[in-house]
Amino acid sequence: MTVKQLSATELKNKIQQGNTVFLLDVREPHEFQYASIADSVLIPLNQIPQRLAELDPKQDIVVICHHGMRSQQAANYLERSGFNTVANLKGGIDAWSCEVDSSVARY
Repeated sequence: MTVKQLSATELKNKIQQGNTVFLLDVREPHEFQYASIADSVLIPLNQIPQRLAELDPKQDIVVICHHGMRSQQAANYLERSGFNTVANLKGGIDAWSCEVDSSVARY
């Protein structure tokens, strides 16, 4: 199975429509402090295996990183671990800043 790719605009629409989406940010803490999407939860990529129990496999999860590479790895891992509704934010926080919310800092 292939992880769904979600554009920044599609994610924004999902949130605006009131869909409950768990935003999982897998970047490092210093990146998260510099730029993040409101209500996203930070679990750095290397901590995902140990912290899997903090995530709900029934929840709609969108994984976020800087440009979409680390989040793709995390999304693949989650899917292999039994999470069925996982999507990767295509282009990451950078795309979010460019396409949706320019107040989010770019780096």
